[in-house]
Amino acid sequence: MSSGAPTGENCLIDMESKAGDLFSAEDAHPTGTGGGGVLAKLWFPKGFSVGTAKEWIDKRRVSIRPWASFVDQRKFSKPRNFGELCQRVVKNVETYNSNYTFIFLGLILYCIISSPMLLIALAVFAGAFYIIHLKSLESKLVILGKELTVPHQMSLAGAVSLPVFWLAGAGAAVFWVLGATLFVIGSHAAFRELEGSDMEELLMEPV
Repeated sequence: MSSGAPTGENCLIDMESKAGDLFSAEDAHPTGTGGGGVLAKLWFPKGFSVGTAKEWIDKRRVSIRPWASFVDQRKFSKPRNFGELCQRVVKNVETYNSNYTFIFLGLILYCIISSPMLLIALAVFAGAFYIIHLKSLESKLVILGKELTVPHQMSLAGAVSLPVFWLAGAGAAVFWVLGATLFVIGSHAAFRELEGSDMEELLMEPV
């Protein structure tokens, strides 16, 4: 008697097709764009996408200056006067802006990894926002006669997770990241000598 269950090669083909459905990216979005798989349903709201973030990071990576030159101690010196200091800061921020961006992101990552409570707070915020957003897809969320937009949903998720961020000392973490970023970037921009091309541009600028 045939039970209708796939066997042998048919079973393997059936399993592969189901795996493909799981990771599929087609028709995940309610409007018909995205995938029907479980993972594909974890799509981002409009304006938030992994592809956009990846594209931004790729652009930064392309414009990044070699790290060996970035930290070359032979190219560091004390500026002769305040005018040269200002010139260095302006030009170096323009030249090494991608390097500085990755330093800033690295400091944020270090701060998060070194603080388990901050990790929990971020998880609570992300979970609250995701649940609120899913509810808004099922039916419109209205508070005081106004429909909750994505920024409103993020604000509500922030309010829900605010006590956890307070317990995690998020305020101190933010000030630490900003202070460390300003110190590292400011010191590098002030003491890093300008490249030859930058010096030529400064000499060619009208006084």
